[in-house]
Amino acid sequence: MSKDNTPNTHERCPECGSALAFKSGKRGPFLACTAYPDCHYTKALHHGDGHVVKVLGVACPACHQGELVLRQGRFGMFIGCDQFPQCTHIEKPDEPDHTTLTCPACHKGELVERTSRYGKRFFACDQYPKCHFAVNAQPIAGTCEQCGFALLVERKKGGKMVYQCADKPCSAIQGEPAAESESED
Repeated sequence: MSKDNTPNTHERCPECGSALAFKSGKRGPFLACTAYPDCHYTKALHHGDGHVVKVLGVACPACHQGELVLRQGRFGMFIGCDQFPQCTHIEKPDEPDHTTLTCPACHKGELVERTSRYGKRFFACDQYPKCHFAVNAQPIAGTCEQCGFALLVERKKGGKMVYQCADKPCSAIQGEPAAESESED
């Protein structure tokens, strides 16, 4: 055992000859020299290239020597060359899912399902960056009863699903009775 109760391996450091010990870091497990800080040798136990999920059987368009494979990486699924790290070709596995709904802001694009960098699902216009319309909830075809906006979203309120206007300034819940101040007139 080393000083910090980490078990040593039977491997020796190629730089100084000391024993190597298992360590854990932000990039995963690795072997480190027990003579640290005098020796800074480390060896990664796995590479961050992602494990192979499926061989696709298509030649790599970059190196023409390897095959494309579907991999599960740190940030999700991706397609890459099986000759990594010699070939660093990477592709996205598929296009975003298109809805049949027209963007209510620009009336040119369609709403597509996307994923934020934090893994959250949202729906945005496929004409981005010309159009910046986006909603976080599932869009539903319909027109707002209060403002006439051409899109509704499905939200959970009080334990049940309700339809709400997708226009943020309005955000009216559909099918609710009008406010008391409007009904007194």
